[in-house]
Amino acid sequence: MSDLRSVQSDALSFDVATVAYKGARESQEDQLVSNFPLGQETGFAVLADGMGGHASGAIASALVMSEVFTQLKMQEGQLDDGLLNIPETLRAVTDAANQRIADHIKTDDETHGMGSTLLTTVIRQNKLYWISVGDSPLLLFRDGALRQLNKDHSMAPQIDMMIKVGAMTEEAGRNHPDRNTLTSAMSGGVIDAIDCPSRPVALQPDDIVIAASDGLQFLSSATIAKTLKQTQSGHCFEIAKALLTALQDLDNPDQDNAAIVVIKLNSGDQNASALDADDLPVLAIADDESEENPLEETGPVAAKLMRVVQLKRDADHPPAQTEVADAEDAPDEKVAYWYRGQKYYKD
Repeated sequence: MSDLRSVQSDALSFDVATVAYKGARESQEDQLVSNFPLGQETGFAVLADGMGGHASGAIASALVMSEVFTQLKMQEGQLDDGLLNIPETLRAVTDAANQRIADHIKTDDETHGMGSTLLTTVIRQNKLYWISVGDSPLLLFRDGALRQLNKDHSMAPQIDMMIKVGAMTEEAGRNHPDRNTLTSAMSGGVIDAIDCPSRPVALQPDDIVIAASDGLQFLSSATIAKTLKQTQSGHCFEIAKALLTALQDLDNPDQDNAAIVVIKLNSGDQNASALDADDLPVLAIADDESEENPLEETGPVAAKLMRVVQLKRDADHPPAQTEVADAEDAPDEKVAYWYRGQKYYKD
């Protein structure tokens, strides 16, 4: 009996909870699903945030979520046995979901211009892999600090950098009408930017992982961090409920749909070649009661040489694209961005 208890205490287990909130919108365009079977050392979650109008956005996110889930579910045994290259698998299932949208648009012209974000996480043992397209954040709460693991494919980081270099006032940047404009989305065509690291992040026993649509970010990073600190000792259901309550308490008339997956694990193999999440910029510290300033990030990302390109706005044309990129990644071709379900290009 003592041997059995030892095996049970050492086995990996997941604590997972999901919540969806319609907010102030007339319909729910966010889709999410999680799959963490008891007894397996691998689980995954899929989240998609639709765009392109009420009906089209919901269809796009449903197509993306269902295709990715189905593809991963069919390969679940191989994932759990460690037989697949997870980043390559994530890219393949993302391509399949994007093709599903393309096929649907061909059968219904009225859905032209629809699209979706995608955030897919796979945890094998203690190793966290992901692929993301769009602005759905993947957050890590560790030792009282909140970090975003994935890249934000929207205008928000570019606008924040323009504030940082003095090209725009902080007030103008925070209220910029293009702040949530996507610079990459799944729409059945070429996906302009994909975030899928080849190496995973090694999770620690007390980590809290949050995969969410951008509706969660109606809460400030400081509020999210404070909420997680207050609930971190509880089950994921309690954490998800607290985040939902915080959103409801805002009573924001512009509150977007919010979909949230909360994940914790109790143990796992710590001997993995993995990315160091502690090197990523800190969004907020749970103990910090001061006003949040997202421009005061710390870490190597903030120290990189940045290139800023600003385009003029014109009342007769779509809002301008502001592109900020690492100097070493400066684009040689046209930069695409999304506005109100349509794709435009920077000259």
